[in-house]
Amino acid sequence: MGRLQYLVLLVLHVNPSLCYSLKNCSIDYFENPSADVSLDCSNRELVTVPDDIPRDAATISLFYNQLQKIHRGDFGDMPKLSLGLNQIVHVANGAFIHLVALKTLSILFQGLSSLIKLDLSDNLIEFIHPTTFQHLISLETVSLASNRLQQVTDIQSILQLAHIQNLSIASNLFSSFQTKDLPSNMSSGLKFLDLSSNKLKRFSITTPIFHDLYLIGLSHNDDLRWDIPDKMLLNTHLYLSCPLNSFGEFQKISQNLNSLMDLRLNYMEKWNEKDLLSMVCQIPTLRILDLFNNHLTNSTGELLNWSQLTELDLSNTNIIILPKGSIDSMKQLKSLTLHTNMLTKVPDDIRSLISLEVPIMYHNLISEVHCEDFVNTTQLSELDLNSNRITKLDGCVFENLNDLKVLDLSHNKLFTVGETFRSGLQKLEFLDLSKKILSIVKKGQFQGLHSLKSLNVLSGQIWRVREMAFWGLENLESLILSLPLYYETSFSELQNLENLTISFKVLSSFRSPHPNRYKDFFYLSSLKRFTVICESDHTSFPLDVPSEMFQAMKHLEDFTAVNIYISAPHVDTFQFNPQIKHLTIKNTDLSDLDPELFPIPNLQVLDLSNSNLKSLDFLMQANLSFLPALTYLDLDNNPFTCDCTNASFIECVKSNKQTQVVNAHQYTCSFPVTEQGNMLLDFDIHACWMDTIFLFFISSMCVVLLTLLTSFIYHFLRWQLVYAFQLLQAFIYDSMKRKRGAPHHYDAFISYNVRDEDWVYREILPVLEGEQGWRLCLHHRDFQPGKPIIENITDAIYSSRKTICVISGSYLQSEWCSREIQMASFRLFDEKDVLILLFPEKIPARQLSPYYRMRKLVKKRTYLSWPQAGQHPGVFWQNVRRALETRNENPELLRGPAGC
Repeated sequence: MGRLQYLVLLVLHVNPSLCYSLKNCSIDYFENPSADVSLDCSNRELVTVPDDIPRDAATISLFYNQLQKIHRGDFGDMPKLSLGLNQIVHVANGAFIHLVALKTLSILFQGLSSLIKLDLSDNLIEFIHPTTFQHLISLETVSLASNRLQQVTDIQSILQLAHIQNLSIASNLFSSFQTKDLPSNMSSGLKFLDLSSNKLKRFSITTPIFHDLYLIGLSHNDDLRWDIPDKMLLNTHLYLSCPLNSFGEFQKISQNLNSLMDLRLNYMEKWNEKDLLSMVCQIPTLRILDLFNNHLTNSTGELLNWSQLTELDLSNTNIIILPKGSIDSMKQLKSLTLHTNMLTKVPDDIRSLISLEVPIMYHNLISEVHCEDFVNTTQLSELDLNSNRITKLDGCVFENLNDLKVLDLSHNKLFTVGETFRSGLQKLEFLDLSKKILSIVKKGQFQGLHSLKSLNVLSGQIWRVREMAFWGLENLESLILSLPLYYETSFSELQNLENLTISFKVLSSFRSPHPNRYKDFFYLSSLKRFTVICESDHTSFPLDVPSEMFQAMKHLEDFTAVNIYISAPHVDTFQFNPQIKHLTIKNTDLSDLDPELFPIPNLQVLDLSNSNLKSLDFLMQANLSFLPALTYLDLDNNPFTCDCTNASFIECVKSNKQTQVVNAHQYTCSFPVTEQGNMLLDFDIHACWMDTIFLFFISSMCVVLLTLLTSFIYHFLRWQLVYAFQLLQAFIYDSMKRKRGAPHHYDAFISYNVRDEDWVYREILPVLEGEQGWRLCLHHRDFQPGKPIIENITDAIYSSRKTICVISGSYLQSEWCSREIQMASFRLFDEKDVLILLFPEKIPARQLSPYYRMRKLVKKRTYLSWPQAGQHPGVFWQNVRRALETRNENPELLRGPAGC
């Protein structure tokens, strides 16, 4: 029966336009359904371009493959294509002719007039023909990194492009880059040039080619000699990420930087730090200085004279301490980056930086933050102290930061935040307290943060959350927190909350969840995204999300449950949430999933990965047409059974283009044992289809034959069937009456048709009742009112010694008369002379022949014919009397119709 049900569902629910999977690629999912389709085919060991690329693909990445040839027709029209890190040696004529909308190509180019970005990195290019790029009139960015170019003339055609701005020729084989090797009358609008990792020995710009160049990358070019005599070149920005041949070489360069505003000097470890900083300080126009990734351990005192700076980056410079007075003169400084150092406290000089807006000090060793540290920095808008060792916060630490909007204290060692957030910080919008060893969240802990929109208190150590812990956060929109199974908090204040993430952890000494814990969620009427995660094993502990929790969440669009359910959700779980677009239920047991759960019309993403799904027939039963918006389906890491129960799903994946089944071509079989390790989509489903086709062939044939048989019986045997049915009823009633042994109350029951009633009253009753004194039973006189007719007939027959049937043409056509004679004829099995046949009119044999039962009785039994009595009616009634008196047949009775 189960197999039959499956086969029926197989035919009824297969819809070849609902789901699909790409063999060698996957589509990157974006929450915005109108976002362009982005295809990832990278690192798949492809030797040819896949033939199943969707027509609506806008971006394709084919990095890290083994492509050697690009053929005409491999790609449709799209704005972005990446072909780097391959082994391409041949591109067919017209291979890109259809890519009229292409704007970014990471790899001839005839027809690509709209292309603005070209990436040809990580190939083996040694030479570029002068006409190669002549059709790329809109090109702005070109990457030829990691090739084998050697001469400046190889890139001349690129430098002459009208809109070129960025060029990377890093990691090639250039030994020199000198503009004198290019035509003297040539001009280029290039702004950024990357020549890093080329082993350059000579770099010179001695001709007026680059009028807009402001950024040069020269990292990892040892023993480089520099020659740029034009002082007006590089007059705003210079990014040097390399150690030049000598400090003197750089000193010569710096003489041309009198108007420089932005300087980046990285990886200058070969030079004397003090000399370098002293020289940089002589640039009077400098406003932005980036010294990232240098060694300034002993040179921070040289920063004193940079009073004009607005941005300073000293990250990853091995600073242990920033001595007092090092930066206190930088009154215009707005951004100070000190991350990834070894600072043990907030630098004292920060107190005097009255213009500072963004201090970044994450990844240090700061253990304490004092009230004086930010007392004068009242203009701070962002403060990043994450990944330090802060253990406590005093209530006065941030009290003067009235403009602070972003505060990141994550990844510290705070046990509690004390009174820090009960007052002040009126404009704070983002607060991150995650990844701490925070153990308790108290009542009103954040009551002063009335402008807060995002709060993260995710911590694996929280063992108690007090009631009204989030009181005062009436504008909160996003909350991420850890909760013990037994918590006291209420979300009644968070009626504007749109994003809620809860992480449960079952501690070693847990208490049972509060019985009414889910009532708190009834206040979250604005919630759009709800994520609930259990970080511990709870297989022996009932933890789930009841459907009642979702009643108030009318606007819910995204629900994620990870390791929460111990069984499939109830079918009514999402009945109040028609706006759900993204549903994730994973790390659970969904083997009993009911397809009735899925009529969710707006669902776009469904993730049921790692959920112990063996069969996917629930999707076929649910009929994906009930999920018209579904575009992304993830069923990864499930123990699939490779048999016919999954045939519909396999066929669906192979034959349609609406819903992407992510990585379906990597799904493997777990059952049966003989299929273990095989690919699910390699399972041969043809045998399943043959079984189905054969079953429906047999079913169709049976239906056809049954229809023909029914039609034949109706037209030719319907009266015989009616007769057989009546015969059966008579037999049943006869059996019942014989068992009862009913007494005789009448001498005879008169069975006649209503049209013969005059003859009965005129001829039979006066003689048999009046003259001969027999007690007769007539239906109009003796049947019990309200009793079923068939029972009245049966009772009349079995309550009478004889049954007299008045056979006429009307009698033969009467249904009830037919039943009466049938019931009476059954008594012939036990009593030989109970039936008396009277013919008040002459009936020809041809008229009697259709009535098989009557014809048989007439042939076997003696009967009386009124027409044959003629002028001797006395003899007729005498014979009737003899028939009523005796049990033996009288051979001298008149015969009936001739030939019967």
